Amino acid sequence: MRAAVVTAEGVKVQPVAIPAPGPEEVLVRVRAATLNRADLGVAAGGSHGSMGGAGTILGLDFAGEVAAIGSGVTGVAVGDRVTCSGAGGYAEYAIADAERVQKVPDRNLSWEEAATLPVALATMHDAIVSNGRVAKGESVMILGASSGVGIMGMQIAKFMGASLVIGTSTDATRRAKLKEFGADVAVNTRDADWADQVLKATDGRGVNLVIDQISAATINAAMRCTAILGRIVNVGRLGGGKGEFDFDTHATRRISYIGVTHRTRSPAEIRAEYAAMRRDLWPAVEQGRFSIPIDKIFPLDAVVEALAHMKANRHFGKIVLSV
Repeated sequence: MRAAVVTAEGVKVQPVAIPAPGPEEVLVRVRAATLNRADLGVAAGGSHGSMGGAGTILGLDFAGEVAAIGSGVTGVAVGDRVTCSGAGGYAEYAIADAERVQKVPDRNLSWEEAATLPVALATMHDAIVSNGRVAKGESVMILGASSGVGIMGMQIAKFMGASLVIGTSTDATRRAKLKEFGADVAVNTRDADWADQVLKATDGRGVNLVIDQISAATINAAMRCTAILGRIVNVGRLGGGKGEFDFDTHATRRISYIGVTHRTRSPAEIRAEYAAMRRDLWPAVEQGRFSIPIDKIFPLDAVVEALAHMKANRHFGKIVLSV
């Protein structure tokens, strides 16, 4: 099969052996895969949990037909249309843990649309519901809301009963689109008074829950516009992993600051995460309640161009590879 492989000379599409599924795994004939920020780091020679190094096949979420199943797998059969998270999705065939495989809803979803769902749904359900403990009537702010997971996060917050959703983006064009995906208020964090804008939108109280994908560049202003006894869930660090932290604001507002990642989770923990997401969200997925716009579709052979497009950070929604 053909796959996008990390080599000493960069990412190259080259022939590799088709993997065989283990007892609790599913082999998928991939039709589409989506790009995630983690892929950029691995493509540049870094690591993401156990992934990384020469020979790594990129790709964390993908959709296609079941080609083979392990001896212990139930619930899916050869030929089923599925959407999955796993590893090695930038390839003609990929392996996924059976508990991270979902049947594509029985409606007119393209392969590209189906591939946008797994990582975004699981990541933002874990951040907003499992760790953020959102309650009906609370206010939620998504920092970095124009990313694929950010767009999904706004929709999940609304679906779970948030009374006010605030999304941030530093790009005016992308910011204007946020209200189509659940934002009641859109804010530019490059504005000197952006925290004041959030406080005004919440009648001075601040937001109950912040989903932080930016970190160092915005953390102190974000804490300033977090409500007393509010929560901040740190999902990403696009604005820097290290920086000044206002401990006094953190203490006086009695903020719970929660860090999350998938890199240190066991397979059992990730299975539990996906089970919780399916419990709360999958009926709504089947009804078409959640979607992420597709920014651009590239063929597998253009994977280098697709990664460059993501690195340029001018996209809105998901970048997809058609396999």
